[in-house]
Amino acid sequence: MERGDREPLVRKASSSYRTFPDSTARRLDKEYLRSLHNKRLYLAVFAAVLGNFSFGFALVYPSPVIPVLEAHPSPALRLDQHTAPWFGSVFTLGAAAGGLSTMLLNDCLGRKLSIMFSALPSALGYALLAGAQGLWMLLLGRVLTGYAGGVTSASIPVYISEISHPGVRGMLGACPQIMAVLGSLVLYALGKYLWLVLDWRWLAVAGEVPVLAMILLLCFMPNSPRFLLSQGKEEEALGSLCWLRGEDTDYAREYEQIKDSVRKQSRRVSCAELKDPFLYKPILIAGGMRFLQQLSGVTCILVYLQPIFRKTAVILKPEYDAALVGLVRLSAVAIAAVSMDKAGRKILLFVSGYAMGWGPITWLLMSEILPLKARGVASGLCVVVSWLTAFTLTQFFLPVVNAYGLEVPFLFFAVISAGNILFTGCCVPETKGRSLEHIEAFFRTGRRSFLR
Repeated sequence: MERGDREPLVRKASSSYRTFPDSTARRLDKEYLRSLHNKRLYLAVFAAVLGNFSFGFALVYPSPVIPVLEAHPSPALRLDQHTAPWFGSVFTLGAAAGGLSTMLLNDCLGRKLSIMFSALPSALGYALLAGAQGLWMLLLGRVLTGYAGGVTSASIPVYISEISHPGVRGMLGACPQIMAVLGSLVLYALGKYLWLVLDWRWLAVAGEVPVLAMILLLCFMPNSPRFLLSQGKEEEALGSLCWLRGEDTDYAREYEQIKDSVRKQSRRVSCAELKDPFLYKPILIAGGMRFLQQLSGVTCILVYLQPIFRKTAVILKPEYDAALVGLVRLSAVAIAAVSMDKAGRKILLFVSGYAMGWGPITWLLMSEILPLKARGVASGLCVVVSWLTAFTLTQFFLPVVNAYGLEVPFLFFAVISAGNILFTGCCVPETKGRSLEHIEAFFRTGRRSFLR
């Protein structure tokens, strides 16, 4: 049978398969992006990423605190070679639990309310750390702050991605990583050995400040228009988009595009649909990136940064070395934020290290490539994979270092980092300048490149 005989006589055109709009639509898109007012969008993003600031603060809390608690006069609070790894790693176990619960929270409460919900376990965890009278209070405080971090890790990137437009989504997508790095740097600055001479209890009290600021600001911010449309709240979604883009812009056109995309994905994901490459390919790519990012060792290095420097022959004190690392990370992430919308995501993954590439971009790509109908569940799943990997590495890092030295784990991290380059080249698509609807169409068509 000839090929023409095998094809249907009438083929219905589908807008889902048009990866690029025509030249007129592209011109209108560019004019629309230039007309937008981004001040309110930036405010909404700032309110959300205060959760990442708290996350970064809590993640590296053990770095200056472990040396202090190892020499604590009270046996109930003193850490040893067995309890110190748990104090460092149990945070990531809580983060995995937070990611697991966000698989439901993201779709039930919505992105914004999920972020606000994280303030409760975060505030309680910091309170337990500040008033700890025994090891169980220290560990429970770490679990709760980790749980809050897991919720924000899965919710904030999705919220930012869904309220942003292609012109600034790359830059704003790097903001969670910028704020996480800034939170870590502030903790080092407030540490006992640095400028403001806060001991470990007051460090925990200081961690409450961004949590309270986040929940207050978010009360005045809109929810994601895409989430509201998925819940059938059309008027509220239109009002949200109007608030984010500006009343005197052509936001109605963008609203119709989002509405059309949401309508095509109104049903929840079924088990049978997971066999569709449109769903499983982006989920595997996002999950693979989160797995490889953590396997490169970043979390355990940050958690144990000062103990690591104590085992080296560097000139500066470990406390100052840790702060210097924070400054370098912050500068690198800032460069990534201003360059990824121009240079692209993949090129930064290829040519840069963690802070400019695999740090901010993996979170951004996760929120960009996951399909709307599975975004809430899949983002939580990716966070679970990420933090279970981080827990395993963080739990075993110090015992391996004590037994074999720093060389063995760092050689392992180097091998994984080399493998990340291959993964990027073979699996990761370039999403620069594409709307979320165009990215979904890319996976729906099964294309290998946006240029085809």
